[in-house]
Amino acid sequence: MEIKFENINYTCNEGTQLKTQILKDLNFTITENTITSIIGPNGSGKSTILELIGALKFPSSGTIIIGDYKINSKKQIGDIENLRPNIGVVYQDPEKQFFLNTVKEELEFALQNFNFKLDEKDKRVSDSLRMVGLNDSFLNRSPFELSRGEQRKVAIAMILAFNPKIILLDEPTMGLDAASRKHLIKLLKMMKLRYNKTIVIVSGDTDVLHSVSDQILVVNEGQIVASGDKYTIFGDYEMLNKYHINTPKIIEFSHLVKQKKNINIGYRDDINDLMKDVYRYVK
Repeated sequence: MEIKFENINYTCNEGTQLKTQILKDLNFTITENTITSIIGPNGSGKSTILELIGALKFPSSGTIIIGDYKINSKKQIGDIENLRPNIGVVYQDPEKQFFLNTVKEELEFALQNFNFKLDEKDKRVSDSLRMVGLNDSFLNRSPFELSRGEQRKVAIAMILAFNPKIILLDEPTMGLDAASRKHLIKLLKMMKLRYNKTIVIVSGDTDVLHSVSDQILVVNEGQIVASGDKYTIFGDYEMLNKYHINTPKIIEFSHLVKQKKNINIGYRDDINDLMKDVYRYVK
């Protein structure tokens, strides 16, 4: 499903002395079946954009178009009962998504809520756990007693269980070790390529974002200050420094080789390809 923001403004605490404008006149389009990442300083409005896409908040003005649905300040969403199953949100704090006693109950809840057939339930629950690198031994465990990384995997599995067309991820790598981050990269690529998902990620983990993103949006003080493919955005060192955004290590290395040795090995998506280029130049 395509996502389009048309002249979107969002103000919190309207009508009070604490009134604050969070987003200012946003206009952008997220093409369906792509991975779009949103980066920028803390407090720039990134998570608010995810909440607006997920219809968890509503714009103060402007219109958000998601497929055939329209969201505006009047909270008009067409048929919200049909929109909700199409969008899955994984929050920055996974514990906020848990309220039941076991992992199995958490995974089953969305299926029950969206009226999936009972004979499909057990298979969907097991399959979604396997997709995030967990197994059935987690089913009867309390989600509140899991490690931070395991909680995040369960939160993602909860979304995968009901198979939405749009997946929204807020800091998905937080608390994950290196192996789990690598698994998440493979999972995100598979969700896009094999299952045609539209994925939107908010994260400061630019190494992971460089591996998976088709498009990058840079947000500062509630406005889009830059957008483009990952090579254009992550190759703009002045802009990244200006907004205190880390350069992906693989691009930073290529830049240093060019700067120190005057060898242009180009930008690579994968560290193994970069190593082959380095070896070729060393020979």
